[in-house]
Amino acid sequence: MSNTDFALAVEDLTVSFDGFKAIDALTLYIDKNELRVIIGPNGAGKTTLLDLICGKTKASSGSIKFKNTELTKMAEHKRVRLGIGRKFQTPSIYENLSVFQNLEVSYPSGRSVFGALAFKCTDQVKAAVQAVAEDIGLVDKLGTEAGLLSHGQKQWLEIGMLLMQEPELLMLDEPIAGMSSRERELTADLLKRICKNRAVIVIEHDMEFVKQIAHKVTVMHQGKILAEGPMEKVQADERVIDVYLGH
Repeated sequence: MSNTDFALAVEDLTVSFDGFKAIDALTLYIDKNELRVIIGPNGAGKTTLLDLICGKTKASSGSIKFKNTELTKMAEHKRVRLGIGRKFQTPSIYENLSVFQNLEVSYPSGRSVFGALAFKCTDQVKAAVQAVAEDIGLVDKLGTEAGLLSHGQKQWLEIGMLLMQEPELLMLDEPIAGMSSRERELTADLLKRICKNRAVIVIEHDMEFVKQIAHKVTVMHQGKILAEGPMEKVQADERVIDVYLGH
């Protein structure tokens, strides 16, 4: 396969903090429409990897190509425009706005101050909000103030805010932390739906959840990839059991 066939091609990526290699010559390829889960012990470099892809952290060396465009020198906001969406562990939603308004303000044309001033809620935006609300299961909550949603619903709303930007790569850091078991089930369904037309990378600790959603699992350890493949293969890998699953 040539690199153009991948949604994301990370090659020989390294980042050092004071001589410590948080990511160490890491190579990773994500297919289009793939749902990849990254697992590994704390300090393995999972969140740092997402930081490097979205531009929050600058790489020391190596290459990150998205849609065959080199990202390593590109500013964070330009990566967003190119189609990369990232959800952090703590949800950042506008608590005092309704679900509808949260989704509406996330529509790309409303992103700059001038855009927001000139912004009209067109039929196009309404249709986009409706479609995303269906994806995230919040159609009946569009008029509800976001602060009144359950923890799980807030997480879904934030995913929805990213979906409004139609990213081709979506990265989620521990999306089910603090959720009830029913919310976890619904989140699994949600993630399976949204990877139909984009690549999704999820960092997660809950193995049952990983089993439900992952097309492929990457195990990180000390800034490197320890193992990769279907969940069954990764789970049976002695090294993985040793450094991660055995604990």
